[in-house]
Amino acid sequence: MIAAMEHFDALPTPCLLLDRAVLESNCRLMAERMTKLGVRLRPHMKTAKSAEVARLATAGHFGGITVSTLKEAHYFAERGFKDILYAVGFVPSKIGEAAAIQEMGDQLILLTDSMAAAAETAIRAAKLGRKFPMMIEIDTGDGRCGLDPDSEAGAIVELGRLIDRSAALELRGVLTHAGQSYHGASVEAIKAIAEGERAGVVKAAALLRAEGLSCPVVSAGSTPTARYAEGLDGVTEMRPGVYMFGDVDQALIGSCSWDHIAVTVLASVIGHNKRTRRIVIDAGGLALSKDIGPAEFDADTGYGTVVGEGGKPRADRLYVAAVSQEHGQLGLPGGKEPPWDEFPVGERVRIFPNHVCMTAAAHNSYRVIGAAGEVTDEWDRVNGW
Repeated sequence: MIAAMEHFDALPTPCLLLDRAVLESNCRLMAERMTKLGVRLRPHMKTAKSAEVARLATAGHFGGITVSTLKEAHYFAERGFKDILYAVGFVPSKIGEAAAIQEMGDQLILLTDSMAAAAETAIRAAKLGRKFPMMIEIDTGDGRCGLDPDSEAGAIVELGRLIDRSAALELRGVLTHAGQSYHGASVEAIKAIAEGERAGVVKAAALLRAEGLSCPVVSAGSTPTARYAEGLDGVTEMRPGVYMFGDVDQALIGSCSWDHIAVTVLASVIGHNKRTRRIVIDAGGLALSKDIGPAEFDADTGYGTVVGEGGKPRADRLYVAAVSQEHGQLGLPGGKEPPWDEFPVGERVRIFPNHVCMTAAAHNSYRVIGAAGEVTDEWDRVNGW
């Protein structure tokens, strides 16, 4: 927590700015959409990794959250969150960490797609006198992890039986993540992916129920599919995360508008290189990340986009064309002469992040700003594993 300051231009650079009004609007709109679609919202906190953000994101819903590391789970448990889904395939050697979180009075839900991992987790949990809810991960087209409900139906049932029969595990349901939605080339393409995600995970749930196995939770979600799903029949909860902040990638696929990107990186101009037609700033790969995902849709996105008037990209599309560890180089598409006079040495510049999850991970806190750019607070975040 910090005392209010005059304006973010007084802050040291590089640093991470968070527009509270935009964040609150993003959280409210997603909560309302999930309520309208008849599912509960279990927001994924892997992007924000902040208790203050989580309190806004869970407002109006049941309070459960999703995390991607056990360090996150411990952080949120310490801050009063009691229903936590660890949505990464569980490694049995981590059972001690999981038990420590459970001892704090939390429900920690585990995830697997492996018979061997589930069996060993059950043995280790029993030795500790613990019992954990566990979900089965389903692949609905992302191709990263999970069992395919079409080609691996038998394996899903077999794994369900193993979990159900264990005294140290409880079969909680099925989970999927349509990560391929981040590559959706159009709204219609994302809608189709959302329906495939829904249909696949619901089919997996039906396989378990047909064998008399309990499957109370059917969990899906990514920001694009949560934004564009036309129906969620059979799904009980959704787990979007990046919607809270937005980024260049989400703006380009239509999951958010530019003025609903809540997080930017504040940097200072440190030089002009007129030979290469680049404006040099003090935010490089460590402050911005080297994620170039949006290049799939726009080649002139580089490592971030400069914020212009009205919270949108500048008309000339000035962007971060190159980065090294602590240097960023701003350039114009086509290598045109940049507007040197607008960016003298010492001038401040804000950058829209390409992939906000990666960018935020480089920073230890958010400087929260109000409508006039005043700094109103500083919120911590948890990093590491």
